[in-house]
Amino acid sequence: MPNRTKSRIDSILKADLLDASVTGIPTFRLSILERNSDAIFDLPTNLRLGHLAERVVSELINKSNNYEVVYENVQLNVGKRTIGEIDFIIRHEDTLTITHLELAYKFYLYDPAISSDPIKNWIGPNRNDSLSEKLKKLKEKQFPLLYSDSAELKLNEVKIDQISQALCFLVSLYIPYGYKDKLSLVYEQAIKGYYVDMETFLTRDHSGKSYYLPLKIEWGIDPSANDTWMAIKDVKKSIEISIKERRSLLCWQKYGNTYSSFFITWW
Repeated sequence: MPNRTKSRIDSILKADLLDASVTGIPTFRLSILERNSDAIFDLPTNLRLGHLAERVVSELINKSNNYEVVYENVQLNVGKRTIGEIDFIIRHEDTLTITHLELAYKFYLYDPAISSDPIKNWIGPNRNDSLSEKLKKLKEKQFPLLYSDSAELKLNEVKIDQISQALCFLVSLYIPYGYKDKLSLVYEQAIKGYYVDMETFLTRDHSGKSYYLPLKIEWGIDPSANDTWMAIKDVKKSIEISIKERRSLLCWQKYGNTYSSFFITWW
């Protein structure tokens, strides 16, 4: 994989966010971080996508002029059993206010056939997770961890009853190919492309177009930052194998000076 450190950092900084109108949880925006210049720092190459996003956000907070990380990835246990993990406890440099911050970095596809309630229709590319399930877990399990006995023992540098809570929910959303119905603005602004089944994709006109199948750790990066492109014949086999294994995959397309991002789904 080519070195995409700057592109990876930019992708987190520029990611769209679901605010409290959707999540029902106070919102933390990365744009409130006061930064002197473009943030550049080394990133590990062996992390999964969610943990990589956490590392980027941790660095951005610590390199800002107005916030610092007090605790990070705090594992909470009862006896030998792990009950969960707190992403961040951060402190504002001037006001000294403390915030329990949870981060989510998600890719969801909109399936209008699921429900008449839009929030229930956002699902993971392989249909094994959803936005509504994630929000339920955050509200019922993740944020209440702060008030557990285990948290009180671990977070001994701060007073639990003085900590506020906030969520930074970064998303890339994809709608069905050719979908014309309007969604609420908070979803519309986060739409990065569409999804399509393999048969529909392969029967398209591919003349003049080239493709790249990003690794999951590259998801969310702007396709225009990519410099490796292949003809359809060079990616077709990988697509067929992935779909046969019931693994939806992200595809980037270059057509002249135009770049697009879409999922090819197995379902």
